[in-house]
Amino acid sequence: MRSLHPFTYLGDYIHGSFIIPKEKSSAFESINPGNLKDSLGTFHTSLSHVRLATDSAREAFPKWRALSQEERALYLKKFYKEIETHLDQMAELIARETGKPLWEATQEAQGLLGKITITLEEGSKLLSEKEIPNAQPKLMGRYHYKPKGVMLVLGPFNFPAHLPQGHIVPALFTGNTVVFKPSEQTPAVGQLMAELIHRAQFPPGVFNLVQGDKEIGRRLCVEPGMDGILFTGSYDVGLKIKESTLTHFWKTVVLEMGGKNASIILDDAAFEKALYENLKGAYLTAGQRCSATSRLILTEKISDAFLKEFHRLSKELKIGYAFEEPAPFMGPLISQAAMDKYLRFQGIAEREGAEVLMRGKALELSHCGYYVSPSISLLPNSGASQKDFPTYLGTEIFGPNVAVKIVRNLDEAIEEANKTEYGLVVSVFTKDKKAYEKVFHETKTGLVNWNRSTVGGSSKLPFGGQGKSGNQFPTGLFAPFYCTYPVACLEDSQDCIQETILPGLSL
Repeated sequence: MRSLHPFTYLGDYIHGSFIIPKEKSSAFESINPGNLKDSLGTFHTSLSHVRLATDSAREAFPKWRALSQEERALYLKKFYKEIETHLDQMAELIARETGKPLWEATQEAQGLLGKITITLEEGSKLLSEKEIPNAQPKLMGRYHYKPKGVMLVLGPFNFPAHLPQGHIVPALFTGNTVVFKPSEQTPAVGQLMAELIHRAQFPPGVFNLVQGDKEIGRRLCVEPGMDGILFTGSYDVGLKIKESTLTHFWKTVVLEMGGKNASIILDDAAFEKALYENLKGAYLTAGQRCSATSRLILTEKISDAFLKEFHRLSKELKIGYAFEEPAPFMGPLISQAAMDKYLRFQGIAEREGAEVLMRGKALELSHCGYYVSPSISLLPNSGASQKDFPTYLGTEIFGPNVAVKIVRNLDEAIEEANKTEYGLVVSVFTKDKKAYEKVFHETKTGLVNWNRSTVGGSSKLPFGGQGKSGNQFPTGLFAPFYCTYPVACLEDSQDCIQETILPGLSL
């Protein structure tokens, strides 16, 4: 069995130095959810560090903003090299704190490199200065993008490096400074990110790390010195952030939240491909993805064969410890609370009228952790909607659960896909491009995939949802837009008056 590297807690990272809190407000422990004997240590919180980190970022902002894009890019390129050098260490920490298999954690770590490259090469083009000749008669017009200031990044546990990186890199590149609070379930990954930024020699205060629980997160959100809050996580937490900042009109609040995503499989779908893509969509990361496939919508002709095979393969998934060989497909849920919620929803689905085809159970494996088996629930063929399943279909379970609905045709499938308050991603499996285009036009989501699962968004495209999935600030390629604001300029280089003098005015 692989031996794991030791981890040392360094404290919060403020103004270019790691600081262990002197006045400790609270403490929490980071434990591997796939091996409860593996503790990464105790992390301390400090309410005083909230203001300290914010002030540090605000002090650093003018000089960082004044640098050119090319100068800021040099720091990000050094950060790239540090990630590349420490890729194995990052992957190991991701696997230990989330429980996801090492192969999946390695993919996440490698994605950090891609985010930097895409931001520098593609994101920069979006914000290039634009000239508008004759914006007014004989006047040159221009618009530029300016950074907003101090951006708070609140990270999730499921992709503790990649998803925060999706906010941090565009924010830094466009001239903002950053305060980052990782999830309290994955603080070690957050610390390593700060260590790599420190190694890249960013100026003091440009990036700051504050470890903490929900209270620290709340204090950071209401801190007056913040100019923006960039959040990835659940709808419930996003709603609390929105409520707590209602009077903070100057703050940009970017909410990337959950999903109750549907995958439509039509009669003409490529059978094996649809099976593979939807198993992947439903169960990767143990279903702990905002883009996970929560609902399968099958047309009648294909439904029996597809559901039979999907059920069989769901039972055969290899579930296990992140560092096992041969590698598992799926690891544990993140915590005891997450496991309790997942198991509780088996009964909720049944009580609300679903037929439980495969019941999710807690698993006892060689390593003690929060392991569960997948679950599948079949909804009634007709008449059932979210109103009939208010808790089951109205809640993002964040576990390996799939609700199955059988419909007669594409129109019914689209109607069913739209029966949700969320609106992140929908997939459709068909050989008919016109059917795909109909799904595109008649569903309300931020992403529509054709013959691909609901998971696996691209950083080269915008990523964001509608309804309870987000508030119209897509991440991915479009992240630089919410980190900046456009400034319009009218430019007159002539000494003479360029227009007819207005009536009633004499010079």
